[in-house]
Amino acid sequence: MKKGILALLLACTASFTFACDEHGTTGIVEDNNLWIPSNVKSINTISEGEFNGIIDKIEAIYAPIIAAKGKTLEIERKWEDGTVNAYAQQVGNTWRVSMFGGLARHETITRDGFASVVCHELGHHLGGAPKKASWWGSSWASNEGQADYFATSKCLRKFMENDDNASIMSEVEVPAIAVKNCEANFVNENEYAMCLRGSMAGMSLANLFRALRNMTTELKFDTPDPAVVSKTNDNHPAPQCRLDTYFQGALCTVDAYTDVDQNDANIGTCNRTENFTTGLRPLCWFKPGQAVVEAQ
Repeated sequence: MKKGILALLLACTASFTFACDEHGTTGIVEDNNLWIPSNVKSINTISEGEFNGIIDKIEAIYAPIIAAKGKTLEIERKWEDGTVNAYAQQVGNTWRVSMFGGLARHETITRDGFASVVCHELGHHLGGAPKKASWWGSSWASNEGQADYFATSKCLRKFMENDDNASIMSEVEVPAIAVKNCEANFVNENEYAMCLRGSMAGMSLANLFRALRNMTTELKFDTPDPAVVSKTNDNHPAPQCRLDTYFQGALCTVDAYTDVDQNDANIGTCNRTENFTTGLRPLCWFKPGQAVVEAQ
């Protein structure tokens, strides 16, 4: 065994923290050197107060849920830090999420987009199967696609449910395809508006991924990624594939309070086994029908 691989294995064994990739860390986006300091003005409209307010609201929802599991939620709020990323970590009984001002200040990120980032990181802890692979099989962390799906199908809905969603969305221009699909899936006005909000939050994040990859192709709800994986991809899917995942999560009609399962990817989700036709995890990262023991 090479010394570098041995060192990483020993480090991961000692800490049991991040789902171990070659760096020992995992973020909502791939490693990047972009840095947006707190003194940069007019990039977008998220203030420090809104940064903390969004985190406060999600923390109030999920801290008791995590406490009921015998764990403690700790959300690090690093407004001054210009890092354009976010992280999830487990250290003993502490389930940590690290949020950075640099990501919140990126020009693509809306308030709902930022909330979806917090939800994505919580999704690594709570999002269920499929899980990231590790040296020992499946790790503690839901994989990237599942964390995306959890963000809009579960967490963001709880975040939005008591808002005046119809009024909020009355001021947002939403592509016709999203309107059509949300109308088809939700009769209740508030649920319909939340579907629109979740879809547009996903667009905000997808445009972040597009910008970081310097892509010129526009991401759209009606141009889904045509790729079909032969095995579930645990890592960061392509930006269009991730947009597809956020969109389908917003469209899923399974209730936000119906929990997912840590081993069976069908429980608590819209899935092909139960003949759902919308709200499905896209085949550009998800391979259905694999053994439950593989968390698929």
